[in-house]
Amino acid sequence: MSRTRVLVVEDDASVGAGLVGVLAADGHEVRWARTGARARAALAEAVPDLILLDLGLPDEDGLALCAAVRERDADVVVVVVTARTDEADAVRALDGGGDDFVTKPFRPVELLARVRAHLRRRADSGPPELRAGPIRLDQRSRRAWVGEAEVGLRPKEHELLAVLMASAGSAVRREFLMEQVWDEFWSGSTKTLDVHVANLRRKLADAGDRWDRIATLRGFGYRFEPD
Repeated sequence: MSRTRVLVVEDDASVGAGLVGVLAADGHEVRWARTGARARAALAEAVPDLILLDLGLPDEDGLALCAAVRERDADVVVVVVTARTDEADAVRALDGGGDDFVTKPFRPVELLARVRAHLRRRADSGPPELRAGPIRLDQRSRRAWVGEAEVGLRPKEHELLAVLMASAGSAVRREFLMEQVWDEFWSGSTKTLDVHVANLRRKLADAGDRWDRIATLRGFGYRFEPD
């Protein structure tokens, strides 16, 4: 099988070298860009399977680069790695196209486990097709529709919708969603889940669906309404 391609976008020499070493030792094909310009050049040559993206780049804000990545390829997994710890920064990163948010300092082994989980879920498409209400989700092509209107989903939005649709009509715990879509060893804030649910609701509604398709169950989780 071909090796997965990972692009590390990190200006700090020690952090970048450490990430490249850990990822390469795990069998990934790794490229390292220390500026936004070099990252854009690398992306112009080939789109990777996953990007580890630092927000504090010397020549541009990482969020601008993330937006450019999304315009080019909606299916690449973007994990934002940054020293910014404010929750508002996490929300901006996720709204800006990130699939996950990891704060520095971090243990390389934990970040590697997160990378493996993202790539594994990206490869494991699950049932060929899911249908619930007016929504159809094609797992093979990773495309979604509300009726005849196609909905452009990011990787984690697709996976989150798949888990919710597979349990249509049933209440799903927040912890289960985090385990299935992000990390089985997840701990800490689940704000990333709330941001992705909000984005899913907006995208489904923009395609003609109802705003309350995904119901919030306070203190528990969410429920996908099939009718």
